[in-house]
Amino acid sequence: MPLKDYSLLKGRPINNRLATGGSPHYQVLVSADGELYRIAINVRSQDGSEVEFLVRSRFEHPIIDGLKGFAEGLHPLPSKPGGVALDFIRGNLMQPWELKPLPLSAAGPDNDLNEKIDSYVQRAMSDEAALIYAFGVAWGPEADKADRYFGFKPGRGIHDIHFNQGNPPGKYAKDNGPWQDGGLLFEFPDQQQWVAIFLKFQTQAWHSDDTSGEVIIPRDPDHPEAPHTPPDRDRIPPLDVPDGLVRIIAAYVNDVRTPEHETVTLLNTADIDIDLDGWQIKDKQKNMMRLEGTIGRGATLVVPIAAPVALSNKGGIITLLNASGVKVHGVSYTREQAAQPGRTIPFQL
Repeated sequence: MPLKDYSLLKGRPINNRLATGGSPHYQVLVSADGELYRIAINVRSQDGSEVEFLVRSRFEHPIIDGLKGFAEGLHPLPSKPGGVALDFIRGNLMQPWELKPLPLSAAGPDNDLNEKIDSYVQRAMSDEAALIYAFGVAWGPEADKADRYFGFKPGRGIHDIHFNQGNPPGKYAKDNGPWQDGGLLFEFPDQQQWVAIFLKFQTQAWHSDDTSGEVIIPRDPDHPEAPHTPPDRDRIPPLDVPDGLVRIIAAYVNDVRTPEHETVTLLNTADIDIDLDGWQIKDKQKNMMRLEGTIGRGATLVVPIAAPVALSNKGGIITLLNASGVKVHGVSYTREQAAQPGRTIPFQL
């Protein structure tokens, strides 16, 4: 079932506490329009395993336009597409192989989660124009109880700043749901830069049901709680877990003529031909068009886009699913990338 009180907190980071072995959360004190809140960020899982992370130092995604309209403070978010709610999978925020495990702390510079998060928090605290956006579950206000880390009253804030679906059967399965993932974004207006930090537990499966967020491809059915191994970008994936088997490498979004002619270019990374009958392309609004035919091994295929699918010039996402409805690949593009008519937008592999 969906998380209760899924929310967005926007404000200015003004203080912090590093995570420790006894308290495996990195803490950030935030001032939002004169009110104080705490962000609690998991940097180690309950079972002691390392958390997977991804830092995008130049984050570009269509949700940025929506975030700019929020005032400072805590805002409840509907867990559905079309807004600013996060979904690692359906929002095409990343490819699964980009997530890497990292310890809470380790000797040496810039090699643990404390340091990765702290570098951007420290930078934001020293920049009066910088803002932090935290996605997760809100708590509080806790009556007259003071916050345990920063002492302000009433204690309140936001946590679950991580992937919130694909949990195996057990204690956290009740938290599964789509469009309710946590995350941490930083806006540095003077540098026109956005930074994103995304976290995921190793026990969480990447592929989940569109309605429930529950696991649909367990790696080891006999041990559903075991850590999941991220796919390898440079290896041909198996057909039953087809991450990246066929990839979206380009899109022609903004035509120079009317009516517009839009296309998506696919690349088959496998050493065999792939039957595309029953495969689907979906757009930002989850409109769907079916594919047919075959894409040869190592070949590209330019797919003309047909209604109801449409590639918006205001930014969007493009998702490729196989005949079983499992996501194979996905990309996103911004308003700025689509602004030039006649330009084909390339995507990283």
